[in-house]
Amino acid sequence: MGVTRRVFLQAAIAATAAGGIGAAETALASPAGAAASPPGDVVGKVTVGYQGWFACIGDSAPIDGWWHWSQNWGQPPSRSNTGITCWPDMREYAHGYRTAYASLGNGQPATLFSSYDQQTVDLHFSWMQQNAIDTAALQRFNPSGQEGPTRDGMAAKVRSSAESHGVKFYIMYDVSNWWQMQSEIKTDWTTKMSAHTSSSAYARQNGKPVVCIWGFGFNDDNHPFSVDACLDVINWFKGQGCYVIGGVPREWRTGGAGTKTGYMDVYHAFNMISPWMVGAIGSAAESDNAYNTYTVGDEADCVAHGMDYQPCVLPGDVSGRQRAHGDFMWRQFYNMCRAGVQGIYISMFDEYNEGNQIAKTAETQASVPTDSGFLALDEDGTFCSSDYYLRLTGDGGRMLKGQIALTAIRPTPPVAGGGDITPPSAPGSLQVTGHSDTTVALAWNAAGDNVGVTGYRIMRVSGSTSTQAGTATGTSFTVTGLSPSTAYTFEVVTTDAAGNLSQPSNQVSVTTDAGSGTIDLALHKPTSESSHTQVYGSGNATDGNPNSYWESASNAFPQWLQVDLQVATGIRRLVLNLPPSTAWGTRTQTLTVLGATEVGTFTTLLSSANCTFDPATGNTATLTLPASVTTRYVRLNFTANTGWPAGQCSGLQIFST
Repeated sequence: MGVTRRVFLQAAIAATAAGGIGAAETALASPAGAAASPPGDVVGKVTVGYQGWFACIGDSAPIDGWWHWSQNWGQPPSRSNTGITCWPDMREYAHGYRTAYASLGNGQPATLFSSYDQQTVDLHFSWMQQNAIDTAALQRFNPSGQEGPTRDGMAAKVRSSAESHGVKFYIMYDVSNWWQMQSEIKTDWTTKMSAHTSSSAYARQNGKPVVCIWGFGFNDDNHPFSVDACLDVINWFKGQGCYVIGGVPREWRTGGAGTKTGYMDVYHAFNMISPWMVGAIGSAAESDNAYNTYTVGDEADCVAHGMDYQPCVLPGDVSGRQRAHGDFMWRQFYNMCRAGVQGIYISMFDEYNEGNQIAKTAETQASVPTDSGFLALDEDGTFCSSDYYLRLTGDGGRMLKGQIALTAIRPTPPVAGGGDITPPSAPGSLQVTGHSDTTVALAWNAAGDNVGVTGYRIMRVSGSTSTQAGTATGTSFTVTGLSPSTAYTFEVVTTDAAGNLSQPSNQVSVTTDAGSGTIDLALHKPTSESSHTQVYGSGNATDGNPNSYWESASNAFPQWLQVDLQVATGIRRLVLNLPPSTAWGTRTQTLTVLGATEVGTFTTLLSSANCTFDPATGNTATLTLPASVTTRYVRLNFTANTGWPAGQCSGLQIFST
């Protein structure tokens, strides 16, 4: 499990005493710094750190655990097994995973999101787009260990969301505890991450792809890198044509307990410096002291050395009661902008572990598990909408860009547009009004609200998880795309204009009719993999496009490809395809078919078989199971390929008969 960055800084916090606001108010604002670089995707922009490191059992992530949500990833989060300090606002997530916490204060089940769901990343990037957040720095820890395949998958998901929402992104390597970093970071960039620079959404500065390295110069055992090793890595990335940012200690220039001595050549080798402040300040007064002690001098040093300066702004730890309904964060924006910095880095977008996230957060105890002890955004008595810190970040970016005047007075209200916090009532008398082999028709009684109902969310319930199946403005809906002869459970919740959700309706269960066996049960379903090369990810196997394909890492058998049918479904036949082009010569792949109703409990459905793909007959192979089997997860385990030293599949189709 990754160690949070705050741990590295606690020993150094006491090294600088906090000054009072009065002293800072009388200090002369430094003139705007002369930027070493023109505006680009990081200079003149606001960047948010994006962890993307939350997973849940059952989400198909290779890590197969409650990644970063709990201390013991094999068990669901609970009060005695938690990795977070505050609770996300879950109202807009289409898919939630049931935890072991008690219900929320409003009676709804305590669910959490998975970053591995593409819907989650899409939602997060839509929030960035809506709030004029320019760029996301995707955190990438040591990819050689257990977390590597999941982090590889997250990079592809972030790329997709960034492209579709008009937000830039770049790779930010965190080298903490990465003992073979000097060689492995180069291999990772050349064999995996550099492929993403071809994306139209990949951030560029001065015409060069951006990469950040966080962790050089920190004075602790987790960063044991010599000056020579650090310079070698920085200069290597520059040699690859990259614009290189350094995530460095706050005392990089002044010296102090948090930084190693003799590293000034390392710091000055970067194109941009981004000092870390989480755990170092926690109030407006401490921000003012940091402005006088660090920011003004840092900016001048960067200008003198032809570097860009991107200091850190944080919203404050909810559990530490630091936020002061936005005043703490705005004071930092004001201090950075009056210093004339070249860019601002927000720590972080989704850091629920340390409570420093700007992503939507529980507003009141009504949206927090009753047994958790977590605080909500109203902890100081001021109600703040869940999107408040996203809106605050948007306004801070506008001040950085000169779109609003420099002001020490926070312009962003804690509540936008009236502040309705009353949830609507639950829909009544949910019932099934019809069904076919692939559809279920539902109807319910209208709900009420103090302001007005805006619609309904239809939720498909499976065990401890619920997934949004659709939305409706009226009191009926037909769920489509279901599997034949399969049992489903549904419930409906009400929404209002403020985003409040009701408690769920009653649940109804129904089994779809028997189908003809011609429906591809795997089409557009979520996938996962043991590995992939370049852009040939597992999603290509279920996208319906015969020319896109999954390809595993080379010379590394066994490799696997997996599809999540999302509910336990009766299956009998699998059809595998390779691209129909004659350029794909005849080859035989050896594989085994496995199945499971829960990840981690796979059984063999079909023993090792040789599948021959011949372009003369469509490059297709059919596998028929000995008998119909009910399963949710289907995994193909590849052990050989006569045509290429990797597993390959352009189409994984699954049928009930």
